[in-house]
Parts: sequence; structure tokens; C-alpha cells
Amino acid sequence: MKKTIVTLVALSFLWSCKRENKEGVVVDNTPKLEAFNDKTTENAVIYEANIRQYSPEGSFKAFTKDIPQLKELGVKIIWVMPIFPISQTKRKATGGENSKFASEMPEAEQHKYLGSYYAVSDFTKVNPEFGTIEDFRELVKTAHDNGMYVILDWVPNHTGWDHKWITEHPEFYTKNDKGEIIDPINPETGESWGWTDVADLNYDNAELRKTMIADMKHWITNENIDGFRCDVASNVPTDFWQQAIPELRKEKNIFMLAEAWEPELLKDNLFDMCYGWEGHHLMNEMAQGKKPVTDWAKYMEKVSKEYEANDIVMNFVDNHDENSWNGTINSRLGKAREAGIALSYVMPGMPLIYSGDEYGLDHSLKFFEKDSIPKTKGNEWALLEKLGKLKNENPALAGGKSKAEYMTMLTPDNDKIIAFSRKNGGNEVVYLANFSDKEQNATVKVEGKYKDYITGKEIELKSDETMKFQPWQYFVLTN
Repeated sequence: MKKTIVTLVALSFLWSCKRENKEGVVVDNTPKLEAFNDKTTENAVIYEANIRQYSPEGSFKAFTKDIPQLKELGVKIIWVMPIFPISQTKRKATGGENSKFASEMPEAEQHKYLGSYYAVSDFTKVNPEFGTIEDFRELVKTAHDNGMYVILDWVPNHTGWDHKWITEHPEFYTKNDKGEIIDPINPETGESWGWTDVADLNYDNAELRKTMIADMKHWITNENIDGFRCDVASNVPTDFWQQAIPELRKEKNIFMLAEAWEPELLKDNLFDMCYGWEGHHLMNEMAQGKKPVTDWAKYMEKVSKEYEANDIVMNFVDNHDENSWNGTINSRLGKAREAGIALSYVMPGMPLIYSGDEYGLDHSLKFFEKDSIPKTKGNEWALLEKLGKLKNENPALAGGKSKAEYMTMLTPDNDKIIAFSRKNGGNEVVYLANFSDKEQNATVKVEGKYKDYITGKEIELKSDETMKFQPWQYFVLTN
């Protein structure tokens, strides 16, 4: 069992009126945010902020002014994609097998290719494209003032080709037989991933480890961030994380998200949360008719066995990689979009919102160039607002260190229906969904009077009666 990082305490704000006390000292009325704690993760929603594409300005300031609105969606953790300067050398203009560098494009167009956030040229500075360090500090302060934590996207596996380590510490990098620094290698194939805009770091070097940890500490101690989302965390040796994370937690109670699925990364008080890749792909495949709905119960059983009880899996229908490279939510889930989003909220774990999805983003954002998300609130905002409130407030959806009970109730008479219940004390949430494009009838093995949380209607379930589901229809029921 993984040790908890702090004593469980309730997330709350300590308010004071701004006035002079008897000694004439002004009392600060700024709301005080509790140190990150295990209780925070139970009913949290995480938001991935793509600063470049969030607004026409693509700036820290433009995002910061909207942070208070994220409270409406139940957001407790903001994951900010990499904010560091991007290398000019080998700056990418396109992706894929036939990717090109900005320098290969027509000279008049080269300025528009901004490169990948993940080709970092300096881990201690901010990208001037987004603003200044003072602007970033205001972002962090605004988030904290609104009851939200900020985790920074960290890129430990590689650097851009402009990073000073290339010339000052070439021993920090992986080299080929000719002594040349190389781009990252896929450990399964022994061949390049195709990430030619970055240089692979070699964690056999002890000084690299110390320097990387020092750069991470900088953002905790000097900029007051609350943790990290670590890019391709499984490509970095696990023993580095065993060395680094305890050192970082000496500075502050931080939250650690691994872009990985491997359970070993969450053992022994290492990462708090990992990616639910398998669940994400399975949901897409069920919506597309490529996998049977009965596989969902098998997946949830697998998760319960592979991970420790207090490990957290991040559930997502979208993120920056999926959107830019594998299509939009609509293109992957189609008419199962709402059922899938709701599923990501009510299953064990923590749901993710990617920038723009709250506004119904329906195009793949450019990765190396400037783009922008829609900013009109509509059905998507209303749905996420409802689901966020349910996630925040209903103990039956606790999905962090002390998960609520999860009970599978797949109906024996229809393999197109997902049905399960979450319980915690006297609270219960039931999820029912038809993951097919045809009307379905099913006998659901649950009985009682419930409220349809999405529509507000009362509904009574009887275990001996047949229930009719329209194509892609779903229910989130509360007692």
C-alpha cells in the first residue's frame, strides 16, 4: 500500500477581512489555499491548458482572466502544457513520417512555425511567446486564489537542440557509435521515434540527474507550482523517479502525474496518477463498434488488480495528442460523445478536460503553428458544469486515494449496455448507457427510485422489468 503524502484534510479557504488590526498592520484578505493533500484528489477534475491555442493572443494573461470560470466546471487542478522556450535548431513545421523542419519551409513562411512545446531550450525560463515570468506568476496566484492547483508539464526525456547542455554537457546525452548525440529511440524497436527535433537524455549520468532535479525544484521553491505532469515518464528510468520525487516532496506536498500507464510508477509514493490509455482506446473502439461493450467490465476488473487501491487513473476522452494527431472527440466517439464524457466522470479515477472541449472543440488543433479554440458557451459547457458539480460534491464518485465502491452490473440479456453503480455510505450513482446505434431493451439488475441527474426527472428502476434505451442513450442516476 502506497503511503499517503500528507494527513487527510479538507480543502478549504481561510478568509480574513482586509482591515487594520490594533497594531495598525493591514490584514491580508487573500484566500489561502491548503497545501496539496490526498483529500483534494477524491473529487477533483483536472484541466489541460494549451496556452498557445487557448486564445487568439496565445498568452498567459488571456488564460489567466478565464481561470475563475473553470470553477464552474469543477476544476481543481490545472495542468499547463510546457511553458519553456522552444529550440530554433531543428524546429519542426510538420509532424508524421514525412515531417519537415521550419528551415525547410519557404523563407517567407518560416516565422509561422512555432515548434513543439516539448523541444525545450531552457528548463528555467518561460517562452516569450506566452508572456513574462511575472505573467506566469499571476496565473499561478489567480489559480490559487480560486482554489485550484497548478502542475507544470515537464519534459525529462529529452531537450531541444539549442539547450545549453548540448555544448556545455554533451555527456548528458545519448550518443551513437560515432559519438554523435541522437534523437530518442523507441526501446521496443531500437529505432527512432521520429522525434527529430529533440535530443535524447542519458540517465546513466549522475550529474544529469542532479541537474534535472535542481531545475524541477526551481519551479516549486521559486514559482510555487504544485506538481508536475511528466512527459513520457516511462521512458525515463524508474530509479530516477525513485530518486527525484522524494527530493521534490521535501520542498512541498506536490501532485505527480505520469504520462504512462505502468503501475510500477505509482508504487512506493512515486506518481499519484497515471494515464488511462487502455480505457480511452476501449471507449473509442466500443463507440465505433470495433470492441464489444462486455470488454468494459473486463477492463475495470483489470484496473482493480493491476493498480494499488490508492492509485489514481486519469480518465480522458481527449488531450493534446489525441486531438492533434488522432482526431476530435466527435470523430472518435461520434454520437457516443456525451455518453463517453459522462462515463469518464463517473468511473473510478479523475476526469480530464482539454482546452476547448468545454466549448465544443470540433477541429484538430495545429501542433506547430498558431491556432485557436472556440469560446462560446453551449451544450458542452452545460454538460461539463453538471458533471463537474456531481464529481465535486457526490462522495459516491470519490476516485482518489479512498475510492468509492464500484459494482459492475452488466445486464445478462444485452451486451450493448454498460451498467454499474458507485456507492459511498448512503450515496449512490448509477450509470447506464446504450453503446450502440440501435434501440436496445435490457433488464438492469438494480432496483429503487432515482433522479436522472442530467434531465432532473424522477425514474424508478425494477430489476424484473425491461428498460428501453434509444441509440446512444445514457443515464446518470442519483439516489
